Formats: sequence, structure tokens, C-alpha cells
Amino acid sequence: MKNTLILSFALIFLSCEGKKKEVAITEDDIEEIGISHARGFTISKSLSGITTIAVNSPWPNSESGFIYALIPKSKAANVALNRDSYDAVIYTPVEQIVATSTTHIPALEALGVDGKLVGFPDLKYISSLATRKRIEAGEILELGNNESMNSEMVIALRPDVVIGFSINNQNKAYNSLERAGIPVVYNGDWTEETPLGKAEWIKFFAPFFGLEKKADSIFEDISSSYNMAKGIAAKAKYQPTILSGALYKDVWYLPGGKSWAAQFLKDANTRYLWQAGNDAGSLSLSLESVLERARYADYWISPSQFTSYDQLFAANSHYSQFKAFQKKKVFTFASTRGETGGLLYYELGPNRPDLILKDLIHIFHPELLPRHKLFFFKPLK
Repeated sequence: MKNTLILSFALIFLSCEGKKKEVAITEDDIEEIGISHARGFTISKSLSGITTIAVNSPWPNSESGFIYALIPKSKAANVALNRDSYDAVIYTPVEQIVATSTTHIPALEALGVDGKLVGFPDLKYISSLATRKRIEAGEILELGNNESMNSEMVIALRPDVVIGFSINNQNKAYNSLERAGIPVVYNGDWTEETPLGKAEWIKFFAPFFGLEKKADSIFEDISSSYNMAKGIAAKAKYQPTILSGALYKDVWYLPGGKSWAAQFLKDANTRYLWQAGNDAGSLSLSLESVLERARYADYWISPSQFTSYDQLFAANSHYSQFKAFQKKKVFTFASTRGETGGLLYYELGPNRPDLILKDLIHIFHPELLPRHKLFFFKPLK
């Protein structure tokens, strides 16, 4: 990757006494910005002030990544790039941005640049109170559905950048925007497999606004809070056994042993009954196999969208065979919703893993964090 960046930066031309001349860029001219937990992107900066963001995991099992160049507007008149070396070139700081995933909203708010958000597909899914006020004031435009986003409306907005979310490279709306000269930059925060890996994507947003130091500080606070909670959990004398998920059309879906959700359970010092697996996604199991392994699990976490024991029993009476059901030890994040029904766990959770971990520690080891007030997870009614 470093050699690729060097070749790309070698194509930069800087103004000197009114004339542009080629500048030779060596390895010493490139500073790699520290990314400690995220695996899906890297950031580098040249002495000339050009920032390069390489996204190597825009979606699961992607065959190739993307490279983006960010040029400070103060240097734009004196810098010429070979655009063929980049998937998009963006001039910073950006003034107008279109985001496409609710996980982008908390990052923009934390950086204090949520006022620059001018468009979003499916506004109803946004739960943040601050952003909903801007929606109600008509300051953020509804752009339809992400997979069929209204490209004409986006083109009329003329945002400086669109932060894209996609499951593959077949999004026709994004292709239309790129042909119209609007930069589309893919964000792959959702492909990260660790809690702090997802949270560190705040550093991905920062260079677009010149807020790298602020992002570093925010992430350091979150990381410290998470690790402190993890250290507290390690003091627990007992590891409760954990069941997760629920049935959907006769298939029980639950987190794989190497998934984001399973990592929380490990860091909360519990024994997740599928922790030994190597799957980073979800597992698809039968009710019989789950009953065989987890009938006597101490706790049941994240039972799909169910929020009460009556709902669980009405959906399938076999749920009552689990010890956690009988002992009323089932906890859900489905009860914590925004005013339009969006789940805060999916919007804010990836950005604030420390809050999720503290919830779980309070549930599984109440003696360790007795004063913590549950934020995402609540007991079933």
C-alpha cells in the first residue's frame, strides 16, 4: 500500500514561482496516521498537505478497495493530480455532505459538523434528536432509498461529497453521481469485526473537515472508557452462560464466535455458548440445536425484535423451555428506539461501544457496575 501511495503522490505538482513543477515524493515525505483497531481503512498525509484515504474493505469479501485524495482548498490552485490514480478527489474542508447510513450520523455529531449534512436516504430511520430537529426544519433533504437513491436530487444539491454505503459495487445511483462529477466515498465501518474497530471510523470522517486532532481525542476517550469497563469485568468471579438471537421463519440466527456482538460478550467476561466458532457473521441454526446447547443458559440477550415475554411466547411456545425465559433473564435493545422507530443500538451503538459494554457488565455482573443506568439494553417486559 505504501508503494502505491508513493507512486500516487509522485504525480502531484506544486506551484513554484508561478509555475507548476513535478515534486519527487519519497517514503520520508509520507506520514501514516495511526489507526490502532480498524482494519478497513488507512490514512496517509504528504508533506504537501494532501491526505490519502484508502478503504480496503468497503463491503464484505470485496475484491478491491478504493483510494481517495483530499486536497485542502487553500492549496487547490497550486496542486494538480493525475485523477486516474484516485477513485475520487475531494477539496477540504467540505461544506455540504450527503450521508447514507445511520452510523454516519453520530460521527458527524461528535465532530460538531452535523450541520453540514444536507441529504440522506430514508430519513425515517434516523433517531438522533439533534438531527431530527434539522429534518423537521427542512434542512436535510429526503433522498429516497439508498439502493435507488434519487440521483437527480443529489445532483441538484451539489454536495462536496457523498459518503456511500453499499453491499457491492452495483449501486447505479452512485455511478450516476460519479458521472455527474460528485465524489462518492465508500464507508465500510459496518464490516469491522471488533467494537473499537467500528468506533475508530470517526477518524475516517475527520480529514474531510480538518478535524483529525478532535477525532483522535474523541476516540481515545471512547477507547479508554471501553478498556476501563473491560478491566472491571475481568474481576468477576463467575462467568454466566449466554444465549443470543431468536427464530425467524424457523431458523435461529445468532452471532458467530468472531463477530462484533460476540466480542462484547467476551469482553464482558461471560461464556457465550457459541464463542468457540470462527464465523464473523451470523449463524443459522435449528431450534432443536439451540435448545440442546442453551436450554440452561443463565442469560438470553438480543432476542430479535421481541420486547416482552408475551410476544416471545406468542411467537413460539418453545421459547418457554429456556431457563433464561423462566427466570426472567432476557434482555433486548429493541425497546430503545428513536421517535420514528429507529433502533438506537444500530445507529449509536457502533460509535459508542463503551456504553454497550457497560450495559452488559451491569446485566451480567451487577455488583461490578451497580450505579450504571442501562442505555441500550432493557429487560423484557
